[in-house]
Amino acid sequence: MKPSLLLLALLFLLAIGCKKHTDNGVIPNNPDIYVAVAEINGNIAGAKIWKNGMAQSLNAGSTFAIAHSVYVSGSDVYVAGYEYNNANNAVAKLWKNGLPQSLTYGTRRAQANSVYVSGSDVYVAGYESNGNNYVAKLWKNDLPQSLTDGSKNAFAKSVYVSGNDVYVAGTEYNNANQAVAKLWKNGLPQSLTDGTRRAQANSVYVSGSDVYVAGFEDNNANQAVAKLWKNGIAQSLSDGSIYAIANSVFVK
Repeated sequence: MKPSLLLLALLFLLAIGCKKHTDNGVIPNNPDIYVAVAEINGNIAGAKIWKNGMAQSLNAGSTFAIAHSVYVSGSDVYVAGYEYNNANNAVAKLWKNGLPQSLTYGTRRAQANSVYVSGSDVYVAGYESNGNNYVAKLWKNDLPQSLTDGSKNAFAKSVYVSGNDVYVAGTEYNNANQAVAKLWKNGLPQSLTDGTRRAQANSVYVSGSDVYVAGFEDNNANQAVAKLWKNGIAQSLSDGSIYAIANSVFVK
């Protein structure tokens, strides 16, 4: 089933576009600005990439597609997202310079949420259904790696590469069917929350030896509290009086 337009509108308001990354971390004097967005026209959502305010469509326009993340490496522009096929299944997609590549076969629902390029390697974080649950996935150069065993729902939301280490932030449900904020380092999981309350990790960024994760965790009143974890230690960004979610983190 396609997500509701109301839900999509809310997601888009949470700034799904990313600023341009540069290989050496230096922003030039006149940088090119890239934004990944989905544009809704009636019941059709079109995946698009804007470069300096000029739009380029990534899908044909007759299909339902969403662009979630953009990364620029050299002269190449990578966009991660998903597109529905003729069987009404969401296919995890990676567009390189506007050309689409399917990361999944389209027989089960899948989604790509984040893309990161390190040297010649392209990493994509997302998830794919196994028929019963969603499995958190990491694709490296199109080859999939399951981060979870598929016995419970799990979703990979963000990927970051530092040296030889690959970090993925996301969520995995526990045996009590409660969402736990997770960080995977080189495929090994770390729980950021204890699983007593709903939580989610949405973004990961590494600076030196420090690992930062943004997300949220419910309080005792079941109100989402925006959270920042630094090296696994949580900091509340909101006081819990209103619903708040941290969606992205960047360190400079």
